[in-house]
Amino acid sequence: MNPPPINVQPLDTGSTFRAQAYHALKQAISQMDIYDHNDEIRLEERQLSELLGVSRTPIREALTLLEQEGFIRLQPRRGIFVIRKTKAEIVEMIQVWAALESMAGRMVATQATDEDIRTLWDLFRNFEMRNPKEHVNEYSDANIAFHKSIIRLSGSKLIQEMTDNLFIHIRAIRKLTIGQANRVERSINDHKEIIKALERRDVDQAEHLIREHTLGLAAHVEKHCDFLE
Repeated sequence: MNPPPINVQPLDTGSTFRAQAYHALKQAISQMDIYDHNDEIRLEERQLSELLGVSRTPIREALTLLEQEGFIRLQPRRGIFVIRKTKAEIVEMIQVWAALESMAGRMVATQATDEDIRTLWDLFRNFEMRNPKEHVNEYSDANIAFHKSIIRLSGSKLIQEMTDNLFIHIRAIRKLTIGQANRVERSINDHKEIIKALERRDVDQAEHLIREHTLGLAAHVEKHCDFLE
């Protein structure tokens, strides 16, 4: 299986190339499915320069920032590689995400508007008359959007920044595992209970449900994802 392509668009020449290259590459890497094949994911500096429509200098500067954040590794004479984590590292990252998202859930329950909370139901409208198990890829996108929405609705920029650097791995693992072991059914039921708790402004229950839901993913990875080793 070929490694996933990197999907980037030419940059707007009206602002700093380094900053634009950094954000474009970070976004593109975050959308890659980095765990659904065994081959290393290699990035080519020349190709990135051509795709983004800028010289190699801002590309190199952006790659240095991404390396510092742990998205990629630069290996002399070998190239640029997207970093993949071990199973133990993935489990730990999910546990950290659970802590951050559950705290975000408390904040949503206390300060988000009723209208904002109602928008969470909209993510699952397409599955009211359809079996999510028959549309796993589409449901996977809604699932990821749900968790990102909880973070966003918390209003905490710090939680958003901290989860952004985990997102590439959490997203990829959620997408890879959502179709396994009846996780789709459990996921949509958990989401419904979370939204109901948020609507009731039940802070403790919302926090508990979000934390246990995400820790369920950690337990699944621990039990079923030996291929990550």
